[in-house]
Amino acid sequence: MAAFLANPVITIGGVDLTGFCTAASVTERFDALEDTVFGMTARESQAGLGNHEATVTLYMDYSASATYATLEALVGTKTTIIATPASGVNSATNPGFQLADSLLAELPILSASLGELQSIDITFTQGQLTKITS
Repeated sequence: MAAFLANPVITIGGVDLTGFCTAASVTERFDALEDTVFGMTARESQAGLGNHEATVTLYMDYSASATYATLEALVGTKTTIIATPASGVNSATNPGFQLADSLLAELPILSASLGELQSIDITFTQGQLTKITS
């Protein structure tokens, strides 16, 4: 059965940005390495290195310890992002997903439209993906 996510938790670089977040996704991905050889009738592949990704949509806020202040220091560096489906203790039914040593290669500094709240989409790439259950 599908779960209704009413209160996920998003931590980036050790800072809880849940109150600014409107969407998040964590993708487990591996590079496909072709291992097709003579005599096969179809291409085949095997999993290579992990190439995981986390994408987050945040409202932009320029005040101290808010979105911009937190992310500006992380651009071009490796950091950790943790996404958990609900607040509370991590468990088998509320696992956290940690992408450690992931790169924030770019940060949209200004993304504004007249009459709308400013929001940005950021992507953390690569790193070690871990499921946290305790």
